[in-house]
Amino acid sequence: MGLKRVFVANRGEIGLRIVRAAHALDIEAVIGVSEADRDGLGACEADRAVVLGPGPAAKSYLDAKLVVQAALATGCDGLHPGYGFLSERAELARLCAQYGIAFVGPEADVIDGLGDKLRAREMARKAGVPLVPGTDEIASASDAVKAAEQVGYPVLLKASAGGGGRGMVIARNPAEVEAGFAKASAEALAAFGDGTLFMERFVPEARHVEVQLLGDGKGGVLHFGERDCSVQRRYQKLVEEAPCAAMPDHLRKQLHKAACDLAASVNYRNAGTAEFLFDVAREEFYFIEVNARIQVEHPVSEMISGADLVQEQLRIAGGAAPSVKQDEIDLSGHAIECRINAEDWTRDFMPVPGTVTRWKVPTGEGVRLDSHIFEGATIPPYYDNMVGKLIVHGQDRAEAVSRLQSAIDDFAVEGVPTTLPLHAKIVGHPDFIANRIHTRWLEQTVLAE
Repeated sequence: MGLKRVFVANRGEIGLRIVRAAHALDIEAVIGVSEADRDGLGACEADRAVVLGPGPAAKSYLDAKLVVQAALATGCDGLHPGYGFLSERAELARLCAQYGIAFVGPEADVIDGLGDKLRAREMARKAGVPLVPGTDEIASASDAVKAAEQVGYPVLLKASAGGGGRGMVIARNPAEVEAGFAKASAEALAAFGDGTLFMERFVPEARHVEVQLLGDGKGGVLHFGERDCSVQRRYQKLVEEAPCAAMPDHLRKQLHKAACDLAASVNYRNAGTAEFLFDVAREEFYFIEVNARIQVEHPVSEMISGADLVQEQLRIAGGAAPSVKQDEIDLSGHAIECRINAEDWTRDFMPVPGTVTRWKVPTGEGVRLDSHIFEGATIPPYYDNMVGKLIVHGQDRAEAVSRLQSAIDDFAVEGVPTTLPLHAKIVGHPDFIANRIHTRWLEQTVLAE
């Protein structure tokens, strides 16, 4: 019982995070890296590092067969995919099962089902989870125009196979639906190899709220509260917090139950997140999708619960039950996370690879930094350019905001531009301080100023 040696199929801060979590459980960690990451902290702290291939991800981190062969060759009995890359590819889970490696995540069929948004909507419907008013698959632009009349404007055209804002178009009238259908379908086909679209009602000033889940694969599901991820740009999250301070307690309980019911209905195993749209004015929430992996923003759930979710993932993958029961999870205080990227946000968030010449990190009560960066570290041009996650915790939201403002002021990075100045602007904005935010707030207010 229990994993002996885990293969870490990822890089950056999450790769390092998994290595450290494995070591905390006395599990050996082997990390697969590209040539560009062979001198990174993950490779330095792991028990062994294996070079998968050259820098481009398609020739290293995204080659499922190569990753599994590396795990086999190094005698690993488990494989953790982290987030991004192959983390939600059913192919990787199937290869692990085929070769007797414990995949740190849900089963392949569950990944397949939840990865298709239309199938996921049907699963949610069967589990009694509220859905955004919308449609099933739409075959043509003319069908989309007809459907929009039924759903009611504005509408959102969405790719069934996608995520991250790709293959998504907002339309406010028939002409925009017709033009948007072709655009969204083409974008989805290029990004995911599948141009299938469906439609949902667009809620202009909604909150993006998600529930952190942990399933035992036998119908038992724990939740670690919800996160508010409403500060977004082009559907990409920049700031996340827990709990959602705008949600009344009676609705919060309904949200947690809905998320757990959905995961239990598919015997979900390991960590996952059920995402919802929260219509504040109507006090209603609607299911969006399930992310069948650990997410970037999981630390805010850890900060309010005291759990180590990556360690829990490794325990479950090794055949053990979670170390806590639901009534032992005490959610307290408020946590906020900022994703710090190596980008010039004043130039349309242009990624800027390079070498970090200064790295002075904030410290203090309630302050946490998850990062793989150090002075002299190189940020390669091949991958996501996140350099760290700054997380704070306070007794309430006001204290957390104050601590975050101070931590950002104390954070100094040189050599590459970062989004730290933007985060300072966000958390110092009167709207953010007063919790008057929604999913379009950043673009409509902060970036428009």
